[in-house]
Amino acid sequence: MTAPSVRVAIQRTRILPKWVRRADATAGRAVNRRHTHPNVDRFWTQLTSFADKGVLWWTLAGVLAVTGRRRAAVRGLLSLLGASALTNLIAKEVFGGDRPLLADVPIGRRLPKHPATPSFPSGHSASAAAFAAGVALERPAIGAAIAPVALGVGYSRLHTGAHWLSDVVGGLAIGVGIAGVGALLVRPRPGEPEPEGSTGEDCDLPASPDGEGVFLVVNRSSGTSVVRADPLRVIRDRLPAAEVHELADGESPRDAVREALARRHPPRILGACGGDGTVSAVAHEAVAAELPMLVVPGGTFNHFARTAGAASVDLAVDALQRGEGVRADVAELRFGDEEPVTVLNTASVGVYPDFVTVREQLQDRWGKWPAAMIAAVRVLRHASPVTVVVNGRRARVWTLFVGVDDNDPGTVAPLQRRRLDGGVLDVRILHAGSRLGAAASLAFGRRTSAVFRRLRLLPSRIESYPTESLDVVVRPREGQPPGFAHDGEVAIAAPAEAAAAYAAPGYLTTVRVIPEALEVYRPAGGRALRG
Repeated sequence: MTAPSVRVAIQRTRILPKWVRRADATAGRAVNRRHTHPNVDRFWTQLTSFADKGVLWWTLAGVLAVTGRRRAAVRGLLSLLGASALTNLIAKEVFGGDRPLLADVPIGRRLPKHPATPSFPSGHSASAAAFAAGVALERPAIGAAIAPVALGVGYSRLHTGAHWLSDVVGGLAIGVGIAGVGALLVRPRPGEPEPEGSTGEDCDLPASPDGEGVFLVVNRSSGTSVVRADPLRVIRDRLPAAEVHELADGESPRDAVREALARRHPPRILGACGGDGTVSAVAHEAVAAELPMLVVPGGTFNHFARTAGAASVDLAVDALQRGEGVRADVAELRFGDEEPVTVLNTASVGVYPDFVTVREQLQDRWGKWPAAMIAAVRVLRHASPVTVVVNGRRARVWTLFVGVDDNDPGTVAPLQRRRLDGGVLDVRILHAGSRLGAAASLAFGRRTSAVFRRLRLLPSRIESYPTESLDVVVRPREGQPPGFAHDGEVAIAAPAEAAAAYAAPGYLTTVRVIPEALEVYRPAGGRALRG
């Protein structure tokens, strides 16, 4: 060890035991003697620089927030702020210590400006561990994915010569400890759905503290691809007077509801526990009978329940017992002279329904972008465009999408509606073109698609516009479902009409928005967000 190095070690003797100093020296020599490629050195330098002032963690928190993991983002940031304050304002002043000698660090690894603050503990490591642990308390899987990044930031402080090993270990321990203290103060809720932003004016609805007057249709076949607590246990515990009707094989929600409404003493509140298809079928009857509706999320994705602000069974029951709700827009989908169908989320023609089905099957396993790309390629490999006449204008399209109220802008394949009110249909048309361009347009989200379009790597525009009604004449593709798909259900055209449509120039479907047609229970004001 050089004389300056001995001097630094002696100064640290005052605050650290000998075995820690020996471990620091051994670890420092091992890291500094290891020859690494300049690109590797550059990676660790850039990573540690990106973590300066918590920029890396604030960026990740922003991503979590905009993707609906707000609670995880908030807990991660609060843990970070607590760890940073304890480390920089207290621990460094109490323990202090000098940094490793810069002369011992290979030139390619040195930071542009070597830190001059006290060494113990590492503030970067404390912030990294606090954020990762905080996120893990609310979202264990995401926290596990962030943990290697946090450990990487800790190692980058060794690689660049900014800290001793004991500094990094101490910082990591402080970060995890602060997150743990936070968990004791505010209990984490890892199994509870993140609250969705909801819209619409609150309204008073008939309250039912024990479930009296409620007829709840349950579709056990919905949501079988996800693991969750049985919502019926909560229903039977909190709403003992509610009538729970579990659908038999082959029984439709519409038939079950109509039979209940035909009784001498019909229910005064209709409910649905299942996926979007089940919910939309019961909603159709609720609109026709002018009855309020209880939506219990029991499907795989529960798009409408999440938009409404009743993302969990307890939130929905809370609203029912207090008589709190909202009036939501719906769409009416009519094929020729057939009875109309109520649409809560989306209706579409072309490859979009198949794409969404495949994407959502793959998303949990592969993640959002890879699943979307795989789904787009699979669906478009053998697909052909559809010919439509939209409000008198003829076009060949890959898909025609109609959403109820506003959806995410800039993409042809949004996941769910963003609003309950607005009184418009959100129309998206992906015109026929190259299969590669269509696959990319379906796969990528709003921001990525906008960048690719500026680089002219995607079609220059997805046609989109709002309207209150839409007349669509569709010439079906051979072997494809003939009508509009809606809310996860297949087309509304019966086989006889489908066969006639192949021989005819096409069939007419009318879609129109019906503002505030459905009364839905959801917590009033900010209660849905407070959970």
